[in-house]
Amino acid sequence: MFQFLAMTQTGCRRFIPRHLLHSLTTLPLLVMMATVLQTIFPTMVSVATAKPPNIIFIMADDLGYGGIGCFGQEKIKTPNIDRIAAEGVRMTQCYAGSHVCQPSRSVLMTGLHSGHTPVRANDTRQYLLPEHVTVAEKLKSVGYRTGGFGKWGLGYEGTPGHPNKQGFDQFFGQYLQVHAHFYYPFWLWENDLKVHLTKNSEGMNQYVNDEIHNAAVKFIRESASGPFFAYLPYIIPHVELVVPEDSEIPYRGQFPKVSIQDRRENYLGSEDGLTTLAGMVSRMDGNVGEILDLLDELKIADNTLIVFTSDNGGQNGGRDGGWTKMTDYFKMNGPLRGYKGTFYEGGIRVPMVARWPGQIPAGRTSDHILAFWDVMPTLCEVAGVEAPKVTDGISFLPSMTGKNKQKAHDGMYWEYVRGKGIARAARMGDWKVVQGKPGAPIELYNLKSDISEKKNVASEHAELVSKMTKFMDEAHVDQPPHPGPGVKTGVKTYVNGPWIK
Repeated sequence: MFQFLAMTQTGCRRFIPRHLLHSLTTLPLLVMMATVLQTIFPTMVSVATAKPPNIIFIMADDLGYGGIGCFGQEKIKTPNIDRIAAEGVRMTQCYAGSHVCQPSRSVLMTGLHSGHTPVRANDTRQYLLPEHVTVAEKLKSVGYRTGGFGKWGLGYEGTPGHPNKQGFDQFFGQYLQVHAHFYYPFWLWENDLKVHLTKNSEGMNQYVNDEIHNAAVKFIRESASGPFFAYLPYIIPHVELVVPEDSEIPYRGQFPKVSIQDRRENYLGSEDGLTTLAGMVSRMDGNVGEILDLLDELKIADNTLIVFTSDNGGQNGGRDGGWTKMTDYFKMNGPLRGYKGTFYEGGIRVPMVARWPGQIPAGRTSDHILAFWDVMPTLCEVAGVEAPKVTDGISFLPSMTGKNKQKAHDGMYWEYVRGKGIARAARMGDWKVVQGKPGAPIELYNLKSDISEKKNVASEHAELVSKMTKFMDEAHVDQPPHPGPGVKTGVKTYVNGPWIK
């Protein structure tokens, strides 16, 4: 007997029971039944011959909330990322998984917030274990070809957190987060093999983000028959501060010439740092444009969901506070307080845009409050696979498409180990509490009236502070012992050459 496969406009696949079609034995009757079904159920589209949508998830590194044009950036041009927003949706209240790299990526991959997620700090002793389920594993289980390209940070060679052991058919890039700080290294990993960038032994000849991007393009081209999941955690614009000259030229003379150097050994800085940072962001935007053009060339744009975001807020620090000055000059964190490494909005609120022609209306804006732990159930719904039973996430697909009712979180939670305690934050509706250091007083802000978190009103709302503190206490689960031991992350054998001073 026949069985029809249908897809709702939320992207969730549904089967029409066999008994409803038991008497249909001729093609004319089948055609008539399909017509009747589409008349009665206008949200149901027959996909008996269609493919599940491809998914491309692009994540910048340390790009703040105001780092792209459609989120208010005025000095750096990002026309291709802005195009995704113009042809899709802009999510104005998206939060990263954490205020720094590794835990944010752990949250993204597992759908568990930082009070539950396996990797909770920038620490090579922490990595994913076999029992941890990633979004790549879920999509692979329903036939997706899975590829990752860029900065992983959740397990390296010889550990169960290696991406090939966590659902990725192919991965090309850096497994250790410290290695992902460098743009002209000697080698990268392709699965279990080292790919040597031989020209970098002679000078700055192979810009590593270009190598990563080219591998991603190759994967998409080879996977065009679909469905595929391409995870692109680019390393731009994380310092070190360097970009090929052709990306700097359009900006030269537009900004004050400021030397921005790095206090760390073997890291590059720039004598014209503002120009360099602008060039880095624009180069990444050009990468995004190449992917959009490729989807058009392959004629798969209409069946591809593409998402762009960042792993945390804009950076601060550097020699003489150079990175802070750089972030401030470009207003990379928009009107938000704080930077990467803090739980103020500037550390954890990030831009997000998405496009899926025919499913996400063009030019849409959503103020739904979401976070990286929501990505797992969202992509599972798009792919038509059941999300893990243990998850902190809620699919935000309805907010992207404007179809069906969107469920909301009662509260959102973040934490990070500080010494023998944890720094933490939580949001409930318009209210947010921040405890920047273990044992420090808890601050309270109303984000609706005070998005810049300038006025701490904790003393005026003791009952609310007590309620949100209780929520934070209950959101934390003690972390199991680190599997470790960690590995040394020295870089002298990874990046060193005549261009290093």
